[in-house]
Amino acid sequence: MTAIIPLSDLRERIDSIDQQILELINQRAECAQEVAKTKIAEGETETFYRPDREALVLRRIKELNAGPISDETAAWFFREIMSACLALEKPLQVAYLGPEGTFTQQAAIKHFGHAVEGCPTSTINEVFHAVESGRCQFGVAPVENSTEGSVTHTLDCFMASNLKICGEVEIRVEQNLLSLSEDISTITEIFSHQQSIAQCREWLSSNLPGIVCTPVNSNAEAAKKASEDPGKAAIAGKMAAELYNLNIIQSNIEDDNSNTTRFFVIGKQEPASTGNDKTSILVSTGNRAGSLHKIIEPFAKYNISMSHIESRPSRRGLWEYVFFIDIDGHQSDDNVKQALENLMQSVKIPKVLGSYPKAVI
Repeated sequence: MTAIIPLSDLRERIDSIDQQILELINQRAECAQEVAKTKIAEGETETFYRPDREALVLRRIKELNAGPISDETAAWFFREIMSACLALEKPLQVAYLGPEGTFTQQAAIKHFGHAVEGCPTSTINEVFHAVESGRCQFGVAPVENSTEGSVTHTLDCFMASNLKICGEVEIRVEQNLLSLSEDISTITEIFSHQQSIAQCREWLSSNLPGIVCTPVNSNAEAAKKASEDPGKAAIAGKMAAELYNLNIIQSNIEDDNSNTTRFFVIGKQEPASTGNDKTSILVSTGNRAGSLHKIIEPFAKYNISMSHIESRPSRRGLWEYVFFIDIDGHQSDDNVKQALENLMQSVKIPKVLGSYPKAVI
């Protein structure tokens, strides 16, 4: 029979371990400050954040983790440690679709940690502008939902922007009905982003038939409106409920419990290969027969998996379209490089939007 360790001994042991952890964290922070000094001496001053380096660190942590905490939890702890250390080197400004309390803010925190300086914007266009102007080093914008498809505003912004995709984030979206009221029968109008309304279509039809659903720019804006009138409600996340002091009348009202939204991290950097990357491209062949085949053929030839393809009007000619494509691999990989060279010979508007590490946590 295993002997029971006295509670006082366990607490003393935990206190000792906590002290060691704190000392090691501060040693890591001091090392990060030395890294900053070295980078400055080498002429690097704009930003010390490296998406490829952080992805490699987090993947290594998951590989080293022996439990009992999960790999995701271990990676989350180290994400926050790296975020705090980076803030000591140089504060990082990150633009996101606001106001505070949106899923996009949640994605920004998941990717960069809580130590970054968040800069909420009113539109996706403003996220791009904040980074292009240098006001922020990076931005986060939604690009795709697993049930409702692509966020076309984000795709359209890439047509006119020279920014690069530096990373991706995936958020499990849990939609909640929020209100000042606790009684669902008092609700006369619901505010939310149009995609969130669509994601809860069946629940709304079954539980609140006939109630007006009004689209707004973000779920956080919806929560703010709901906080001004007990007869109004919002569909939003728990962060918005806490921020605007709203009751959660009903949680998890999304029709698909695997509902996930993907976000792009945008910036001016071009991350190096990590061995587990994606590349996003924008191409157009004009309105010609067999044009889609010409786009796809090089990837099949060089055994490259194409994980996503989306068409959008090019706005340059009637019935002309551009294709947004995600493929596995980094543009510096031999097979990807050869496929892109082949592709560029047969397309009208070739543009590599970026190669970046696949989402780690």
